[in-house]
Amino acid sequence: MQENLVIVESPAKAKTIEKFLGKDYVVKSSFGHIRDLSKKGLGIEIDAHFAPDYEILPDKRKVVDELSKLSKKVATVWLASDEDREGEAIAWHLAEVLDLPVDKTKRIVFHEITKPAILHAIETPRTIDMNLVNAQQARRVLDRIVGFELSPVLWKKVKPSLSAGRVQSVAVRLIVEREREIIAFNSTPYYRVVAQFYRPDDEAKTLFKAELGTRFETKEQAEEFLMKSIGATYTVTKVEEKPAKRYPAAPFTTSTLQQEAGRKLGMSVAQTMSVAQHLYEQGLITYMRTDSVNLSQQAIAQCKTEITSLFGEKYSAAHNYKTKTKGAQEAHEAIRPSYIDRMHIEGTTAEKRLYELIWKRTVASQMVPAEIDRTSIAIGVDDTQWQYAATGEVIRFDGFLRLYSESTDDEQSESSEAALPKLSEGEKVTAAQVTATERFTAPPARYNEASLVKKLEELGIGRPSTYAPTITTIINRGYVVKQNREEQRRGYVQLALNAQGKITEKNLTESFGKEKNRLSPTDIGMVVNDYLESQFAQIMDYNFTANVEKEFDRIADGKITWSQMIEDFYGPFHQMVDKAIGTQNDKSGQVRILGTDPATGHTVKARIGRYGPMVEIEGAVGEKSRFASLKKGQLIASITLEEALELFALPRNLGKYGDDDLMVGIGRYGAYVRYGKSFVSLAKGDDPYTISYERAIELIEQHKAQAAAAATPLKTFAEDADMLIKNGRYGAYIAYKGKNYRLPHGSKVEEMTYNDCLEAVKNSKKK
Repeated sequence: MQENLVIVESPAKAKTIEKFLGKDYVVKSSFGHIRDLSKKGLGIEIDAHFAPDYEILPDKRKVVDELSKLSKKVATVWLASDEDREGEAIAWHLAEVLDLPVDKTKRIVFHEITKPAILHAIETPRTIDMNLVNAQQARRVLDRIVGFELSPVLWKKVKPSLSAGRVQSVAVRLIVEREREIIAFNSTPYYRVVAQFYRPDDEAKTLFKAELGTRFETKEQAEEFLMKSIGATYTVTKVEEKPAKRYPAAPFTTSTLQQEAGRKLGMSVAQTMSVAQHLYEQGLITYMRTDSVNLSQQAIAQCKTEITSLFGEKYSAAHNYKTKTKGAQEAHEAIRPSYIDRMHIEGTTAEKRLYELIWKRTVASQMVPAEIDRTSIAIGVDDTQWQYAATGEVIRFDGFLRLYSESTDDEQSESSEAALPKLSEGEKVTAAQVTATERFTAPPARYNEASLVKKLEELGIGRPSTYAPTITTIINRGYVVKQNREEQRRGYVQLALNAQGKITEKNLTESFGKEKNRLSPTDIGMVVNDYLESQFAQIMDYNFTANVEKEFDRIADGKITWSQMIEDFYGPFHQMVDKAIGTQNDKSGQVRILGTDPATGHTVKARIGRYGPMVEIEGAVGEKSRFASLKKGQLIASITLEEALELFALPRNLGKYGDDDLMVGIGRYGAYVRYGKSFVSLAKGDDPYTISYERAIELIEQHKAQAAAAATPLKTFAEDADMLIKNGRYGAYIAYKGKNYRLPHGSKVEEMTYNDCLEAVKNSKKK
């Protein structure tokens, strides 16, 4: 009989820990949460101080039975779930279900799965922290109440089968507001003037760029400036040289890891957390849900050893970072490699890449700053107010940049800073060329997952454990989509004044608007957001949501009771629900009038229909309206009348195919081409609005060839003409007298005899 039972959250972690503890310990997994609020009704007794009604999850009953039997056979049970609030709640649920005394059962926590950390945890157990448990209970109960009471309001007032959540709805609001900013944005052109200068005494005529401090609104203004620049004298009016230092970024928190993995590795927030979880469970990194940027003294010392070994002692400089995030809850350690001397690991490609990112960020945080010489030069034009500005920088000592440089959300700068020549005030310079280039103001960028996490963190909404599930939820509910947008082309004008005083004009083209993995609201997401904002303004308020997080923190600190916090919230919230149900819903806000159909003179509008977003041309009295679905990427809030009318171009007649009309349309199962009574689905990438006659014929011929191949038997038998082996969608099968049968497992078509097939038919229980 084992003396000790250690219960962790995941089986991978169990295997790693068991290696460290030896034969006196058996390590088992609870596979995450074992209990949750009952799904029968609310699952909370409102009148009994919001007492939760917990039930064992159906798929965890076997796990609970096994743990229960084992716990009765051992002398000591150690609860070793994760060290955050969720982990503390799991430990408490285990204690409750296994009849373990909360005040006596040994609770152990560790920030990394290494032998020293595990043994230290065993030597220093504590009891379950009920303040942390109650903070988690408060979040779970509050979110259940909000979802349970809000969702039926949406079913009644907006559309059936909708759902709402406290943090998720606020995240959707951010995305909706950004989309409306983009819709309302009008891009305006302007002219940006850049000159290329050189020193007159420089035989090599080494050029450097400077930009005019003024931008012009029109081509005429830009042209007028260039005309005035013919024969102009350029004088250096200011030279400023400053040494500067660029400091390394702090080690990773959950949020910054999600952001940087998104920018550098293209990983989604959920993927980042999944890969990090695997690394943690294998003992390769410290705990991946943390707000802290702190490193242990041991880790700092290991970084120094590694940096000195790789780059020399002059690159090493210990830094202690302090957490700046409001309400940081898991103030333990930043995310770092468990063993700093392991630069590379074995594993999947994603695991290797994420580990390398964490390793570099951790080690770089303990390196010396980069030393930079920054130069700023101002150049005057004759005796006018016009001023050109040039900035440059030279890295004198690379420092931490030798290993790692942090990415930013927008790294596409129009002017990169290069080294500038040595110039003095009063010195004359010569312009080799002055160009005025047409540019366009750009709308704010849509959020990607990383920038949304950053915004949520800035607002104090959510915590490390909630970012990934929040984003997953709003996408799964169909309120938000993650999509790419193809680049568009536009023309622009470039005016150039050369050294000979001649102005030339070029008409050029450029691409713009390309997006990858950006978050956009769906029509239903916008409608739900607007309704919730109109009826539940307090719940949708960013500050309110952030303050709720602070209340959870106060519960975790033991300053308030969780039931009192819920009671203070529930009263006003329930009144809002009652008021919303009793308020007549004005659905006119969900319908957008686009204009008038030129062909009929009838109103064209966009709205949510039974099968999703659509446009409608109203019928005359006694006539039916005409409807068309919106294309992917189109929104009710932004579709134009012209775009709406194009949607009624289907079905299209492409011409004749034999005696039949060749029609293209969209049906219940997607876009198709039809001739007579035959339908052929369009391939991915084929647009029903633009597909050509030739492409439609190609699809039909492909379909006919596939059908012919499927109809031709792979094998026939002289003994019985009805016995055939055919090739189907999922491989070869037996067809016999109008019924289909599976081939025996592992059999080969060419080796099958008539008797083998007959036996398979007789033994088959399933068509």
